[in-house]
Amino acid sequence: MRRVLLLIFLCSLLLQARENPFFPVDSAQDIPLTSNQIKTLPQLKRATLTLPSTARTIESVTVEYKNLDGSIAHKKIAIQNAIDWHLPIFISQNYNEVNDEVGVKKQKVKHAEKVHYKKIATLKFISFYADKNRLKIITKDKMLRNFLLVKPHRIVCDFKRETDIGSYVKNAYKNSYFTKIRVGTHKGYYRVVIELDGYYSYKIDHISSGYMITLL
Repeated sequence: MRRVLLLIFLCSLLLQARENPFFPVDSAQDIPLTSNQIKTLPQLKRATLTLPSTARTIESVTVEYKNLDGSIAHKKIAIQNAIDWHLPIFISQNYNEVNDEVGVKKQKVKHAEKVHYKKIATLKFISFYADKNRLKIITKDKMLRNFLLVKPHRIVCDFKRETDIGSYVKNAYKNSYFTKIRVGTHKGYYRVVIELDGYYSYKIDHISSGYMITLL
C-alpha cells in the first residue's frame, strides 16, 4: 500500500513539471529570446542634412541609436550656434576627412581678410556688387523707401530720380544670395527689386559710395 501511494505522489510531481524550470511561472512569457545572429551594417562615413532657408541657428542635436541588447535610446547635446543654411550639416566618423576640412577652413580664414565683391548689374546711375550676404549699391541717388515682399522673397528699394529707362532685368551669378535685379521707372523715382535665394530679414546702412544691404 505504501508503494502504491509513493508511486501516485511521484506521478503527480511529474505532471506539474515545466519545460524550463529556471524561469518563474508568472514572468516566463515576458523574457525576450536572444539570438546569435548578427546583422552587418555599413560603417558610418558621412551623413548629410540640409536645412531650409528659414534656419538661422542650431539649438541642439539629438541622436537616436540602438544598444547591444536591441533597445533604442537617445542622446541630445546643446549647441546654440549660428549657421549658414546654404551649407549642409554633416555627421561623420571619418577622422582623416575632419582633419582635411579643418585645414581647408584655416586656409580660408587666412584668405578671407580681403573682401572681393562681384558685379551683378550696372546702369549709368546705379551699380550692384555682391559678396555672400552683402549687396553694395553704388549710387548718388537718395533712397526714398525700402520694404520686403514674399513669393518670391525680395527687397524693394525706391530711389529719387527723374528718368525713363523702361525696364531692366539682370540675373546674378551662380550661387549668389541675390538672384536677380530688376529696375523700373516711375514718376519722380525708379524702383529696384532685388530677388533673394531664400527667406531673410535685412538691414540697410548708408555708406560713402551709396548703400549696403546685409541679409540676416
